[in-house]
Amino acid sequence: MGVTERLARASSRHPWRVLLGWLGAIVVALGLAVTLLPGNLTTEGHVTNNPESVQAERIFYRDFPPDPRGVDELIVVRSATETVQAPDFRRFVAGLLARAKATGVVYRSSELRVSPDRHALLIGIQRQADVDPLLPVVEQSNGRDGFSVAMTGEGTLDHDFNDLSQHDLKSGELEFGLPAALIVLLIVFGSVVAGLIPLAMAMISIVVALGLCAPIAAGFSLSVFFVNMLTGMGLALGIDYSLFVLSRYREERTGGRAEFDAIAAAGATSSRAVLFSGTVFVIALSGMLLVPSNVMKSLGVGAISVAIVSVLAALTLLPALLGLLGDRINALRLPWIGRNTTGEGRFWGAVVREVMRRPVVSLVTFGALLLALAVPAFGLKLGASGVSTLPDRLESKKGFEALARDFPQQSSSPALIAVVGNVRSPLVRADIVRLRRDLSSDPVFGGGSDLRIAPDGRAAAVGVLVAGDKTGERALEAVRRLRSTEIPRVFQGADVRVLVGGDTADNVDFIDEMNAWLPLVFVYVLGLSFVLLTIVFRSIVVAATSIALNLLSVGAAYGLVILVFLHGWGNGLLGFQRVHSIEAWVPLFLFSVLFGLSMDYQVFLLSRIKELYDRTGSTVEAVTHAVSSTARLITGAALIIVAVFGGFAMGDLVMFQQMGFGVAVALLIDATIIRSVLLPAAMRLLGSWNWYLPSWLEWLPRVEVEAAPRDKPVPIVSAGS
Repeated sequence: MGVTERLARASSRHPWRVLLGWLGAIVVALGLAVTLLPGNLTTEGHVTNNPESVQAERIFYRDFPPDPRGVDELIVVRSATETVQAPDFRRFVAGLLARAKATGVVYRSSELRVSPDRHALLIGIQRQADVDPLLPVVEQSNGRDGFSVAMTGEGTLDHDFNDLSQHDLKSGELEFGLPAALIVLLIVFGSVVAGLIPLAMAMISIVVALGLCAPIAAGFSLSVFFVNMLTGMGLALGIDYSLFVLSRYREERTGGRAEFDAIAAAGATSSRAVLFSGTVFVIALSGMLLVPSNVMKSLGVGAISVAIVSVLAALTLLPALLGLLGDRINALRLPWIGRNTTGEGRFWGAVVREVMRRPVVSLVTFGALLLALAVPAFGLKLGASGVSTLPDRLESKKGFEALARDFPQQSSSPALIAVVGNVRSPLVRADIVRLRRDLSSDPVFGGGSDLRIAPDGRAAAVGVLVAGDKTGERALEAVRRLRSTEIPRVFQGADVRVLVGGDTADNVDFIDEMNAWLPLVFVYVLGLSFVLLTIVFRSIVVAATSIALNLLSVGAAYGLVILVFLHGWGNGLLGFQRVHSIEAWVPLFLFSVLFGLSMDYQVFLLSRIKELYDRTGSTVEAVTHAVSSTARLITGAALIIVAVFGGFAMGDLVMFQQMGFGVAVALLIDATIIRSVLLPAAMRLLGSWNWYLPSWLEWLPRVEVEAAPRDKPVPIVSAGS
């Protein structure tokens, strides 16, 4: 008797103990989440392996006091009729600043610049508290007495990204994803009670996982977006794992087993498959923990935590609920839908038989289609989504557009250039003067610069304004040019070290790290997955085929994301933004998540095929029956994930649009073309070679994922030879 079967038996025999244990976990998790999560999440993304930007900023903090002239937020006040010198304009600005200072947020304010037409004034704000109380003042002043007022800056942008991520979570995942997932569950199970249980399991997994992550957030600043990821993955995995186990239980009951025996049989088969699937998923997501980025580590921590909790819930809490409910799991059957929810699906049975009759045509046709979709992936260009991609209704976007209109070379996020060495020497001073002069005529850096010298003369700080969106393509390329061309040219021969920091430089380093780590994570995840699949299915052919097919679906998803977001194919119809680059973390995250999720279906299907093959010795019959009998379930599970991540794609954050769309289309491809066409066709052509294991690997341990109980007959549907 395996571990999962023993857990299922014990949980079903002592359900109240299990339920009380999980109730205690929920209470503790809620307490930890409420206590530790607020204030410990960040919207900032940064590289954690000491890149150039971090080194520069460390020098700034070490050698230079805060700049009394520095600003955190920029306010643009404009009048269509009054000029800046007009008494009404001055009176309005004075009243605005008085109300702003009354909030306690403003430490210092200063008038920075007048627009060329003299109808707009730029005001710099130094904050001493969170920006939230200041935003209503700006919003209420906008439109008053004929004046327009808009604000942008670090605090405003952080506030808007936070609000938008929470809005997308509520409207996309909760208001769209959850109801859509429930509809799919009702169709798959044909019963209200059976449909609600996987949803409840997912919600419990999310709550407990949030509690697990709360102490981590207190010790290491996690990205605010980890909540969105944890919730999305919790819905996907919690529902999927419960779906597989619950379906196996109902299948065993339909086959004549007693209730507790059916729970044990599901524990010995589907629960074991869930355990293995969860292990592969954790391996796939662990690659994200290797990447030196707080965003990737945060997303990885959230996804791994909820995956572990979802597996534990499927192995213990679900059997306990089945032990309490028994056949009442099928209560409140739906008319028509609830009549035939087990056994072979006629549609998918017809599809797989046609594929098995014409395997070469099926493999070549659909393989070529996915390869064609993957071709645009070679044009992948990584970047970052900034204020220019936000909805127009947000204050930071309004302020950015006002700034671009009236003060196009101003910014609250300068490039910080640190010069380390004997900066008082005439040669170095001349080089610094030359650099500032050259940059003053640059269209991106021409907004002005300042110079400070450390008291000991061993470091100098040059702050240079970066025009436009600090994460836009123009700003990123300008910082790259500054590092690779301008600084080496100016300081050639000087005995100094020159480093560039600031927000834009942070993003450059982040993007470069994502480019560098993407192939490394591919190798890590694929290598470990190949080893694990080989051990479980005792076949290097099955392992290699699984990985090749999963790469095909990932490649097609990459290609579709690039076609839609970079080339604009159908983006207007779908409501997506067309941008110049794909968010830097999205491809790596897509690969890890898609590989992990698709392995759920691969393991579930292959374990059924192996179960039948071990009984019959016929690959054709095993593949035909396994695919036709599981396609309804796998398609339903995929549609649930499509619904959940489709909620992300419906949001306003372009990074989540890219991620949600990528996961949704990849899972649709995976559950239909990969599982129902390419995998059966490949296995049909390979025949007995599917189960090839070199003799020198016979020492590998034998691990059965979903071995059928020996007293259970397995129905076989002939597909011909």
